[in-house]
Amino acid sequence: MQKKSMAEQSADKDMPAEESDGSYAPSTAPAGLWRRMWRASVTAGAFLLLYTVSQVTGLWVLYMLNGYRAFPAAHKVLDLLQYLLSTTDSSGQQMEIWRIECVCPLLATLFLGVVILGTGALFCIRTLVPGISTGFPENRRQSMSRQPSFTYSEWTDAKQEDFYELDAVPETPVFECFMDMKTESDPTTLTVKPVGLQERRGSNVSLTLDMCTPGTTEPYGALLSPREQSTQEYLERASNILSPAQLHTRALNDAALQAEFYETPMNFVDPKEYNIPGVVRKNRYKTILPNTHSRVCLQAAEEDDFLSTYINANYLKGYGGQEKVYIATQGPTVNTVGDFWRMIWQEHCPIIVMITNIEEKNEKCTEYWPEDSVTCEGIEITVKQFIQADDYSLRIFTVKYEGEVRCLRHYWYTSWPDQKTPDKAPPLLQLVQEVEEARKQALAHSGPVIVHCSAGIGRTGCFIATTILCEQLRCEGVVDILRTTCQLRLDRGGMIQTAEQYQFVHHVLSLYERQLNQRSEE
Repeated sequence: MQKKSMAEQSADKDMPAEESDGSYAPSTAPAGLWRRMWRASVTAGAFLLLYTVSQVTGLWVLYMLNGYRAFPAAHKVLDLLQYLLSTTDSSGQQMEIWRIECVCPLLATLFLGVVILGTGALFCIRTLVPGISTGFPENRRQSMSRQPSFTYSEWTDAKQEDFYELDAVPETPVFECFMDMKTESDPTTLTVKPVGLQERRGSNVSLTLDMCTPGTTEPYGALLSPREQSTQEYLERASNILSPAQLHTRALNDAALQAEFYETPMNFVDPKEYNIPGVVRKNRYKTILPNTHSRVCLQAAEEDDFLSTYINANYLKGYGGQEKVYIATQGPTVNTVGDFWRMIWQEHCPIIVMITNIEEKNEKCTEYWPEDSVTCEGIEITVKQFIQADDYSLRIFTVKYEGEVRCLRHYWYTSWPDQKTPDKAPPLLQLVQEVEEARKQALAHSGPVIVHCSAGIGRTGCFIATTILCEQLRCEGVVDILRTTCQLRLDRGGMIQTAEQYQFVHHVLSLYERQLNQRSEE
């Protein structure tokens, strides 16, 4: 006999006397009925008590509004109750509660009583008649996303209207258990396996998707399951090359973009792969973890000390498959500022791109740089120059360690509001081009460009994908946004985290192609 599903087990708990053929066992059905009647009686008594307390309290407040102090007002309430429960005619003494100034509070008290009684009646009915559900149907919470509220004509410097929400809370995608990602897609290409509830600091509870890393060189790695192999195969093979005309058309087809996004596996890491004491303190969010095969490993005095080598960061490929062009990482926390600067020095990073504010409803990133100068993990960081542009700021640091001095540029993009997209695309494209130009002018032995937001997958994925695709558009005249997204997710799960972000990248590339076309005509 096969094991029952969780839904069947839950149904068995609600109807313990129900057999497989739908009939009730005579020995247990009366017991269940009496149990429900007892619960309904207790519920009714509790709500009647609550109703009485609310009405007495309301009358006490009314007498206090008439000028009585607390104890005299309580005495007047008792007199009124005695009047109501007796046949003595003393109504004249109680008429003062009907003064004009007391009518509204009295009506509010009566309304509260009606609400309490109505709620109690609903609870009693629900207890007596099991199976009645007042909840919403179990629809998929991420079936079709919000529609973007912008058009090409609105996305210019002249207008600065807010677009659709982007960095939604929670940042980890939320799916219902036992659901398919998209009914039209091939189920063999999807690897959605609910792991369990994982609570992120500063956000709601979310479900972790078990779309594990396609490979691992870590000693605790395991063989890939068939589902994980299908994820890897999909991400390695998926492609959709778009010409300029196709790009413009595709950017306006919201339904097609959403369908393509939901069909693409996220490739999140199973938290059980990092079941090592102390690692949780180095992650800003419990469900956003680095894929093991591309994880940045810090140098440590003892190779066996995993915590000293760990940082929530991944190497990412650039245009044309160039290795280690970018490092995508989370916004540093108080516990990881030292690790962050160790990574900057170890990897010879010339540029940092920060795409988040310090606080957006809650802390998104620790301010890890000094106002003037500071020494962290033996590394001396000094601010040499500060430039404030309209939409971002630039700090130029000198970083010194053991006599060696390097230059580091820190771009802080501040015009990407919380849970929204930038008001205008041109400043973002300008930053992409400036960062790419600075990367090409860096020293030959310079390392990857560090890009981070808060979790290091949403806005970070949008920025890196836009940079790669802009170069592809310049060099090849076509773009493959799906292929770039899949490549980013192979190295760090969840890159370009929401359907809105996926649409956003298409719109940015469409606008950039129009700019290139105008320049060529001029």
